[in-house]
Amino acid sequence: MKKFAKFFLSIVFILGSILLLTSCKVGNGKTIIRVSHNQAADHPTNIGLLAFEEFIESRLGDKYDVQIFPNELLGSQVNTVELTQTGAINFTVASNAILESFDDIYQIFNLPYLFNSPEHYHTVMDNKELIKPIFTATEKSGFEAVAWLDAGTRNFYTVKKPIRTPDDLKGLKIRVQQSASNIRMMELFGGAATPMGFGEVYTALQQSVIDGAENNELALTSNKHGEVCKYYSYNMHQMVPDIVIGNLRFLNNLSNEERAIFDEGFKIISKVQREAWGSSVEKAIEEAKAMNVEFIYPDVLAFQEKVLPLHKEVLDANPKLKPIYDRIQEIGKEVIGGKN
Repeated sequence: MKKFAKFFLSIVFILGSILLLTSCKVGNGKTIIRVSHNQAADHPTNIGLLAFEEFIESRLGDKYDVQIFPNELLGSQVNTVELTQTGAINFTVASNAILESFDDIYQIFNLPYLFNSPEHYHTVMDNKELIKPIFTATEKSGFEAVAWLDAGTRNFYTVKKPIRTPDDLKGLKIRVQQSASNIRMMELFGGAATPMGFGEVYTALQQSVIDGAENNELALTSNKHGEVCKYYSYNMHQMVPDIVIGNLRFLNNLSNEERAIFDEGFKIISKVQREAWGSSVEKAIEEAKAMNVEFIYPDVLAFQEKVLPLHKEVLDANPKLKPIYDRIQEIGKEVIGGKN
């Protein structure tokens, strides 16, 4: 009964949001472009999207009014992805885990220790030939990816027990993103995977529903998780991008000239967001230390050995990922070779 009630309320929310948002014109005749995300106003994601707003309105301000909605103001990521499908929202920032549920090609980015360095990660994500088939894989669902955002390195953070070895995860309920790959990853680490939306994590930590979570450093400060969690362990298990997706009907209805301007705007989102990322992480670490968060540097290899079997499991179950995986590994070798 509770599941039905939750499902019913979700449907009511989506339908209500569609009715509320589908009026796309403002009094001056401009078309409203709604962009949603789940981060705070000072987060690099919001900074990148504000740059997009400024650019589009500087070039097409006579026709479009871009409005940015941070902090899940238009709903959770799951809700806003559904609203982007319908066109009630034009763009939203989605986690890779959510996109995996629309097309399993996105499983590739959820593989732990897929990238051997941030440089490897960025080089892969900037490789248009490799990334385009992934970004367009969800067209059948009514949207496509238009930009990727740096979300840093995902690490474990906990309320009471520091994570120094994989054995320290045993018996702990750890929030993971809502995908089969992430749940399986946590099983291999030895923890109890607890999938939930990002907006629910703070309360779940506070009320001891979970013992910890895994995310980048900004979660400690921008999302206040460091008020509850006092141990942050750099096991560096994932570098997973956040993805900006756009309603396909809206994108296809743009003129060639407008689409070229929007494409330039999408590049600006990534550029500005990534430029803001490094300084934001440094600031978050200092702020977290002031909150008495202890930063721990465990042996990464011990964690790596636990979850590398997931690579074979996923590739065996989803053979279309193998060419992408092999190319990612080749790029990793090229990046290392370029440093020598």
